Amino acid sequence: MLQNYFNVAFRNLIKHRFYSLINILGLSTGLTCFLLIMLFVADETSYDTFHSDGDRIYRMDFSSTINGSEFISALASAPAAATMVRDFPEVEDAVRIRETGNWLIKKKNDEAVFNEEDVAFVDKNFFEFFDFNLIAGDLATCLSKPNTLVLRKDEAAKIFGGEDPIGQIVSIDNKVDWEVTGVYEVPANSHFDFQMLFSMENRNEAQSKIWTSFNFNTYLKLQEGFDPKELEAKFPALIEKHMGPEVEQFMGATIEEFYEAGNVAGFYLFPLLDIHLKSNKLGELGPNGDIKYVYIFTAIAVFILILACINFMNLSTARSAGRAKEVGIRKVMGAQRPQLINQFLSEAFVITIISIILAFGLSFVTLPLFNELADKAIDPNQLFSITFIGLVFLVLLVVGLLAGSYPAFYLSRFRPIETLKGKLNLGLKGGGLRSVLVILQFSVSIMMLIGTSIVFQQLSYIQNKKLGYSKDHIIMLHDPWIMGDRAESFKNEALQHAMILSGTMSSFLPVNTNDNSNTWFPGANPTKNETYVFHEYRVDHDYMETLEIEMAAGRSFSKDFPSDSATVVVNEAAVRQLGWEKPIGKTLSTHNGSQDSLYITSYKVIGVVKDFHFTSLRDNIEPLVFELGSSRGFVSFKVSSDDIQNTINFLEAKWDEFAPGQPFQYSFLDERFNELYKAEQKLGQIFGVFAFLAIFIACLGLYGLAAFTAEQRTKEIGVRKVLGASIMSIISLLSKEFLKLVGIAFLISAPIAYYFMNSWLQDFENRTDINFLIFLLAGFLAVVIAWITMSFQSWNAARVNPAKSLKDE
Repeated sequence: MLQNYFNVAFRNLIKHRFYSLINILGLSTGLTCFLLIMLFVADETSYDTFHSDGDRIYRMDFSSTINGSEFISALASAPAAATMVRDFPEVEDAVRIRETGNWLIKKKNDEAVFNEEDVAFVDKNFFEFFDFNLIAGDLATCLSKPNTLVLRKDEAAKIFGGEDPIGQIVSIDNKVDWEVTGVYEVPANSHFDFQMLFSMENRNEAQSKIWTSFNFNTYLKLQEGFDPKELEAKFPALIEKHMGPEVEQFMGATIEEFYEAGNVAGFYLFPLLDIHLKSNKLGELGPNGDIKYVYIFTAIAVFILILACINFMNLSTARSAGRAKEVGIRKVMGAQRPQLINQFLSEAFVITIISIILAFGLSFVTLPLFNELADKAIDPNQLFSITFIGLVFLVLLVVGLLAGSYPAFYLSRFRPIETLKGKLNLGLKGGGLRSVLVILQFSVSIMMLIGTSIVFQQLSYIQNKKLGYSKDHIIMLHDPWIMGDRAESFKNEALQHAMILSGTMSSFLPVNTNDNSNTWFPGANPTKNETYVFHEYRVDHDYMETLEIEMAAGRSFSKDFPSDSATVVVNEAAVRQLGWEKPIGKTLSTHNGSQDSLYITSYKVIGVVKDFHFTSLRDNIEPLVFELGSSRGFVSFKVSSDDIQNTINFLEAKWDEFAPGQPFQYSFLDERFNELYKAEQKLGQIFGVFAFLAIFIACLGLYGLAAFTAEQRTKEIGVRKVLGASIMSIISLLSKEFLKLVGIAFLISAPIAYYFMNSWLQDFENRTDINFLIFLLAGFLAVVIAWITMSFQSWNAARVNPAKSLKDE
């Protein structure tokens, strides 16, 4: 019996090739989208799950609010890890990671120099704490000695080629020799991804006893079965004991007075498995994902799959008139309704199986393009994993039942006497469910069109917003510190080129190149009510000029004033925070020093810059203090737009003169700025692609419904043509009811799209206003696409010779 069902199903597919092709095309497209997005979701939710004790590992984060200044970080202080292991028996182990800037590395006595940015210092128990695969070296001892490091597998191959790296000596920054003691691998789904790990034994700040300096990502492994909330409950006492004396020193107030003034400070435990998707704090070890995007893409996948199933229903019922007599004859011949239901479900499963096979092939072929679109490196073999095969089998059952249930139960209920006499109400007005399904299809499509447009509108707003500084035509040369004391001479000689307008040397540029914060207070001594957390950056005399940052009051740093080494420039946000009406000449102080030796340094305010966006536009402009000092992370040049390549060639030649044999690397400030919004760019692109596919699938369904209606009104069309109706009037007649459905879909989708996209925009402190013209354009585009789709089928129906359509009367 089962074989007979499938034989009949295959015969029907071949007999009705056109409808079968549309069904399979729509369903395979929807399934391909579903599979690709599920691969993305599986990858995003798999981060750090390879650690066997991942559910017991937590990062120790710190956050505070001091006189209105908020500080939220993924960092803890240097002594925190050892203290937690020593004083809290529920903590089984702890490890610290100290991310640093880039380093120059080369094999001893070799000329080839490599610039590596993904570098960190780690505690000696790093490989015992985490489950990274150490493929060479000893877990317990590879980082236990000073001047030892461990290389990632591809980094070791880059430096040593086919040689065994263990025991080899490498030179770091052309100064210090380090011994390679291990080689390791890092899975792609790790929230940190370093190429080199240095022994923490060489990091002096790792021995610091200061609790109010936050530089280390600190991970704790709790004892089996211990509730992290119980440990967090002990943190206030920890802060009072260890940070209390420092708070009194820095703020002139006891910890009790600190809290009474409305300030907040606390350590918190953040689960390792949540870091990638749910953490976006100062001091993250890499760019994380966003759980909201996982939810969004999952919803898109489900909606697109539902749209494809709706197509199946609509196209099946479109053929119902042709199969009504078949149902009637089968019933007259003794077929029972369950048998008919099984027959139609068999057809649905045959189409679903064929579509899934095609979807697997399409997913395999298009995955590289999807990886590029989503900035992923998903392995195509994941499509054939046991977990994914199980998911697809479940999808097969659900889609087969969902797509085939309505046609099966709908067609099998026909009464033989009505089907054989042709007395069936199969028109659009009799197909309320089909109308609802078309409305649902176009509602989803219109929402995705609106969402795509608003994402790109926000990106355009970001790219064109006045930032308060100039980001155009600024070349950033990396690592001028390589030149040592000759860096300033390099800058001055480069400025002699006619196409180079100005230049500055600084580690800080307003594109997340570096960040530093400290406590500042007015006057010479801290007070509990007037100590604030401000961003602070060291810059040279030419910084404001090169970036074209405008002064609101006073002046910038100048070589004409040697005393400027004891001065600062602040932004307008800092002035507002301090409550100063006349800031020029005021005294502003901070704590300086290192490790256990801190002292107060006071500065005179000589200028106020207008507020500019030095962090992401997702954030408000916060208080900022500029100090004059030596900081050689980048040397940046404002250049003429004429023949930029020639200018770059000149800078490279000059670089080779001052830093022979050292890598020449550069980037453009505007490109680095755009990198800040890479997630939004990916979102817009993915939205756009899947919006197009959703509309394509919806149009297939609409085409099926148009074919269904035209088929049922064949004789009506013939009569109208005999009475003189034109083809355009018939097209208008057949299209009118469909356009009403699209209009209803717009009325439903517009407010839903507004709600969700307005919620998304709330992530940006600086955001565009939603332009309601976008809604009208999306609705108009949907109507035009729907009308073109329907007109094609209506045109074919209207061109039929009336004699042919009426010949059986």
